[in-house]
Amino acid sequence: MEYGRIHSFESFATLDGVGIRYAIFFQGCPLRCKVCHNPDTWNFEGGSTYTAREIFDKVARYKPYFKKGGGITASGGEPLLQAKFLIELFTLFKNAGINIAIDTSGAYMNDDVKEAVKLSDMVILDLKFPSEEEYREYAKGSLERTLEFLDYALALKKEVWIRTVIIPGVNDTFEAIDRYVEVVKNRDISKYELLGFHTMGFYKYRELGIDNPLENTSSLDENKLKLLEKYLLDRLNAERER
Repeated sequence: MEYGRIHSFESFATLDGVGIRYAIFFQGCPLRCKVCHNPDTWNFEGGSTYTAREIFDKVARYKPYFKKGGGITASGGEPLLQAKFLIELFTLFKNAGINIAIDTSGAYMNDDVKEAVKLSDMVILDLKFPSEEEYREYAKGSLERTLEFLDYALALKKEVWIRTVIIPGVNDTFEAIDRYVEVVKNRDISKYELLGFHTMGFYKYRELGIDNPLENTSSLDENKLKLLEKYLLDRLNAERER
């Protein structure tokens, strides 16, 4: 029997997919994103252990609220770090007719990951930076690996949302948005969201004694975020009309 390491749960989540969701935050992450606001999810040995049945029984009672596309979202941390457990968990939800979303960095690709993605209904993918060099510098990850994951999900005809965090002084320009558009323009994604960098998780770095490389960075201005979002949407629409 597989056991999952879980950081936390959030019922009635509304920002992690379509409709009302029950978010399951998995413990452990292979990346070390400078922008991360949940460094307490990094260590795989943290969190609490659950069987797939225990999680299913905890969540399934909310099924009446999962209307208009609602369901569960596996988030993290990085849920696909525990892909073998996800297969068991997702099978239970699939058999119960509950919609399944994965919120992931796309940092992993193996047979278990592929099977977990097959069982899901939608994927929310973090596209952190538009180049391999920036991925290594800011996330200790790989753009190439993320795009391999993206293309696999799209080949399965999954609904895919892309998300990017906009950081003041790093990727908060029209030129930066142009580079992200170049990455996704020929890929059939359903939605692209920009998220504003914020400082609400800074206290966690202090409590954990972890260096915060963006400690002197301010939250992104909301008006600037809206301006960049409009620019992104206009650019994507223009590309689709070509």
